Amino acid sequence: MNTTTPSAAVLRNPGAGLVVLDPAHAALLHGLDALLSGLAAELAAPEVVGPPLLPAEGLARLDYFRNFPHLGVPAGRFSPEAYDSLAAGGGTEGLPLEQTGHLLPSATCYGLLLALEGQDVGEDGLRLSATGRCFRNETHYDGLRRLWGFHMREVVYLGTKDGAARHLEAGGAFVQGLAERLGLTLTRATADDPFYDRGGSRAKLMALDPVKHEYSAPDGTAIASVNRHRNFFGERLDIRAGAHGSAYSACVAFGVERWVHAMLLAHGGPEAALEALRAAQESAPGTR
Repeated sequence: MNTTTPSAAVLRNPGAGLVVLDPAHAALLHGLDALLSGLAAELAAPEVVGPPLLPAEGLARLDYFRNFPHLGVPAGRFSPEAYDSLAAGGGTEGLPLEQTGHLLPSATCYGLLLALEGQDVGEDGLRLSATGRCFRNETHYDGLRRLWGFHMREVVYLGTKDGAARHLEAGGAFVQGLAERLGLTLTRATADDPFYDRGGSRAKLMALDPVKHEYSAPDGTAIASVNRHRNFFGERLDIRAGAHGSAYSACVAFGVERWVHAMLLAHGGPEAALEALRAAQESAPGTR
């Protein structure tokens, strides 16, 4: 497999928070995502594809804007009044935009959860897995650690309270096991989510009863998390788990570009990281 960028072409990042992955880094990203999908295989979570946009109305019902008004990236479109200027070759600055009522996803699970509104997942529960492009309006951007847009793989569970706990236990064990195979040293800690209102009820509850734990590389970059939603989404979206009532939900999330960053940090460069990736692929359960 050729993972060398052609000498005649230099792939430059188009702006702050925006990256183009050269062949070696792209191979790392795709190879890591394939390994991360091992959790979905282990838990029998079928692969789905989430939507590219999310309705603002649906996010509002999930308290998204109350908690994270600073992260959202709205999807706009030029109004008809702008068409003549654009067709004449003019710039885009100052041209009128119309709201579409949609946002780019900031996490993969939102689209999957909204798609299950009003449904009964049964007492056995439901698992789904997806990798989606996610977008966040950050205060600053930093290499592969913090981007405008990135890939997030999630393995989501909806069902009973005990089922959600088992899902997170399996997810945590998977993260630690895969990190060991890849030569990564991770630390687990309670997450400090970027709530806009630090004194708000959700932020206070998070501090008293943490529902999210992150796994971080030695430089502090969080590359994976396990998230206990309680029955919040089940109640808000009327998702039921048979006789158990409102479904409990949980997810295990991976920031794939951040896993690339962690591999480069641990192994010193893309070629050494690719060798470590290949070794982990060969040692994957079920391989010879």
